[in-house]
Amino acid sequence: MASPSASLSKGICYLVGAGPGDPGLLTIKGKECIEVADVLVYDYLCNPEFLRYAKEGTEKIYVGKKAGDHALPQDQINGLIVKLAREGKVVTRLKGGDPVLFGRGAEEAAELAEAGVRFEIVPGITSAIAAPAYAGIPVTHRDHASQLTIFTGHEDPTKAETSLDYAKLAAADGTKVFLMGVERMEEITGEFLKHGVNPATPMALVRWGTHGKQQTLVATLGTMAARVKETGFKAPAVAVLGDVVTEREKINWFESRPLFGKKIVVTRTRQQIGVVSRKLRDLGADVIELPTIRIEEPIDLLGFGELVQDCHSYEWIVFTSPNGVDAFFKIFDKIYNDARSIGGVRIACIGPGTAEKVRARHLAVDLMPEKDYVAEGLVKAFGEYQNMEHVSVLWVKAEETRDVITKELMKMGAIVDEAIAYRTVPEKDDNLEALARLKNEGADMITFTSASTVDHFMDLGVALPEGCKVASIGPVTSEAIKKHGLKVDIAAETHTIPGLVAAIEKYWK
Repeated sequence: MASPSASLSKGICYLVGAGPGDPGLLTIKGKECIEVADVLVYDYLCNPEFLRYAKEGTEKIYVGKKAGDHALPQDQINGLIVKLAREGKVVTRLKGGDPVLFGRGAEEAAELAEAGVRFEIVPGITSAIAAPAYAGIPVTHRDHASQLTIFTGHEDPTKAETSLDYAKLAAADGTKVFLMGVERMEEITGEFLKHGVNPATPMALVRWGTHGKQQTLVATLGTMAARVKETGFKAPAVAVLGDVVTEREKINWFESRPLFGKKIVVTRTRQQIGVVSRKLRDLGADVIELPTIRIEEPIDLLGFGELVQDCHSYEWIVFTSPNGVDAFFKIFDKIYNDARSIGGVRIACIGPGTAEKVRARHLAVDLMPEKDYVAEGLVKAFGEYQNMEHVSVLWVKAEETRDVITKELMKMGAIVDEAIAYRTVPEKDDNLEALARLKNEGADMITFTSASTVDHFMDLGVALPEGCKVASIGPVTSEAIKKHGLKVDIAAETHTIPGLVAAIEKYWK
């Protein structure tokens, strides 16, 4: 098989299994195919967060299909991917789970082959195994089952021409898993009962398996249809039938995590949002990624570049955000090809997140506040560290930020130049799906990691759901929250991402 990067100049279609939903379950090759795509053609069950791996300018086409609602019929999807690949484009067709396990990927592959279009099938982790595993149900087990049968529940078992032989399915040993069968639960379970399967056989349904909003319903073969009606349990769900369901009592690991069942909105730039999301997901939260800002170059990029070029002439460089570090070294690397060109300048950082970015460049951080990771804390640290009279300082900053550092250091006698490294602007093109989720599903909490994320969220004009708690990373962010008339419910004791996550976990303990 050709690697994705080798196919950039020729038309090709990658039929990619996007996995069951957990972003961590996308394969490395699947991610590579997204990254090189000129066009992404994606389904309903694909996690929309995968779209952020696409390069700038990638065309994104939604062709999702769910019961009774097809954005594009299958024959038109086939024609679309053929047409796009024939135009010489790299097409990545994202399909939920695995592309050929009840995913019609084989049909799409056959259409591409007939049209003479190059294609590759990139397998994905199927929900048939992943969803039960996340519910604490192994589909095979030494004590219960050494055989697994997987079938589709999409087909009506009562119709005359059904291709499913329920007599053989009922007689099969081991675990039985079926997909897309919630709407026909009564008919399917009825067929198994009619063909002699014990009504007391344990059974489970796992809805939105591997997502933070996962739900599991446990019953028996004889009672499951009634339980589905009683609870209003809806698709998409995976059904598991067999004694392996009893293992859930011992190994239900995913749904027992501290933030499981909590829907949390994360507001950062698209580039930074993944760090917070990953930490919250590790604790079981259902995360809605809602970027409210994006980072753009400063208006006076030349002026910023000149200050970067002269950075070695200063005694101190001050960084007050990870974005500032990234912007500074992006220009530095264009000007210089030797890290030693930074000279003997010392480096001060406002907090651990910023310091980590600097250390990743194999540069030491000479000064950082011990506790208060805000401008006032950094100024105090300077005052305790040395006499600042006539000390030259280059402050690498955002366009709009408080001028505490300049004013206070100049009061102490320092000579301060401000290098405007970037500006934050509203994000309006990359949050439509997240806004729809927030409006339709609500949320238990929203997190803010800077004053700008607060301001730009409020500019969206979206009301917070009733009962939604507000979490803040630090005092400056909290002040912005209060200015907009909101209450700060959770404030991080340590003003860092880990500190914010720890405060959220503590709140719900």
